[in-house]
Amino acid sequence: MYKNGRAIHSHSLTIKTAANSHRKQSRAAVIISKKILKSAVRRNHIRRQIYEYIQAQLPSLNGVYDIVIIVSSAELFSASHDDISKQMAQLFTQSGIQKAS
Repeated sequence: MYKNGRAIHSHSLTIKTAANSHRKQSRAAVIISKKILKSAVRRNHIRRQIYEYIQAQLPSLNGVYDIVIIVSSAELFSASHDDISKQMAQLFTQSGIQKAS
């Protein structure tokens, strides 16, 4: 993933994507370091919001991908659900895995 994947960065998120023709469905992972947020509750809160967005968007992807979302800022914890969704939509569109809506 890290060798072959394509990375797109935003202020508080990074998305790494790689096409995977060996699978039938896309898969996703969310990484939030303890350096970013010490509290597991807060890390899991952000992780659940991101997974919720990804789950809703899986049917509209252009193909089958491996997707890794890396959270690089604790500001996401105080961001609203709409703000996180907008950032994710922008990253998905920029990476080319989803068409602009």
